[in-house]
Amino acid sequence: MSKRIGAQTVALPSKPGLIGWAGIAGQKEKEGPYGAKFDQIIPDELNGQQSFESAERAMLEQAITLCARKAGKRLDEVQMLLSGDLLNQIVSAGFAARSLGIPFYGLYGACSTMSESLSIGGMLADGGFADRLICATCSHFCTAERQYRAPLELGNQRPPTAQWTVTGAGAVMVASSDSAGQAKAVLTHTTCGRVIDLGITDANNMGAAMAPAACETLATHFCDMGRGFADYDLVVTGDLGHLGRELLIELLHAKKIDVDENKLFDCGCEIFSERQDTHSGGSGCGCAASMLCAHLLPEIAAGRLRRIVFMATGALLSTTTSMQGESVPGVAHAVVIEHRGGKDV
Repeated sequence: MSKRIGAQTVALPSKPGLIGWAGIAGQKEKEGPYGAKFDQIIPDELNGQQSFESAERAMLEQAITLCARKAGKRLDEVQMLLSGDLLNQIVSAGFAARSLGIPFYGLYGACSTMSESLSIGGMLADGGFADRLICATCSHFCTAERQYRAPLELGNQRPPTAQWTVTGAGAVMVASSDSAGQAKAVLTHTTCGRVIDLGITDANNMGAAMAPAACETLATHFCDMGRGFADYDLVVTGDLGHLGRELLIELLHAKKIDVDENKLFDCGCEIFSERQDTHSGGSGCGCAASMLCAHLLPEIAAGRLRRIVFMATGALLSTTTSMQGESVPGVAHAVVIEHRGGKDV
């Protein structure tokens, strides 16, 4: 029997369980409104390492190790690691996998990587291809600035549309129904997004580049499922930021979709406070991942949230394509996460 629903959505009838998670963040994120919820805060930007890149890798390793510990599993009981990051050749994820010794699939979806990994991980667990796997990603302000923008020492001014790359990591253990026990959070559906490009060329305006992809994926998910905002407690986007969130609302209205703005939760808008002056909010793989693990999954497990769509968004640019004048394609993948015993699915 096919598990496909409509054009791009897949049902996960066995409802793989999320049995452990860990969110780690930096000092600036600690000062934000969700700072007290992170499992760990790294002491400084170097995190006890010799370089920012090593600091990012170590942070990802810490998140994965803590996730396994919270799930009550040893690392050698984890059958697959699905992970990626923003750096060239996803070196944070690859080097972390080298240290941890877990069989590794490297993913790149830019800032959509957390929902991409959960989507693939959910299908692997539902299909019986893995009993336990970890989905994880990370980002670091200093490494992203060095790779995508300019050296920190240059002191460039940031335009109002710019976002602040989150220093953070998140890891979630997904288990098959046979191994999930009484997991309080389960995956029920996933919608694979298409790459959408409306011609944005400004690398300092990622929200505008990603909003069309978020709109397309969410509209497709609603159409495939016969659902809307009323069927979810929250519709979570990854890091559209303040400008991107407003653009998403406009694009959804253009598609005649009723938008409940009180349910539209963008991690990039929420992770920092207004007084921190990050301009258009937070961004980076670690933005959605750390907020999912520190705030959203505990709320689902406690039953305060019963059903959400988690849709991280990614801008698929590189320094090479930006310098060659290419536009910035966007992508967004969505997964439905529910409290076990929640609304009928």
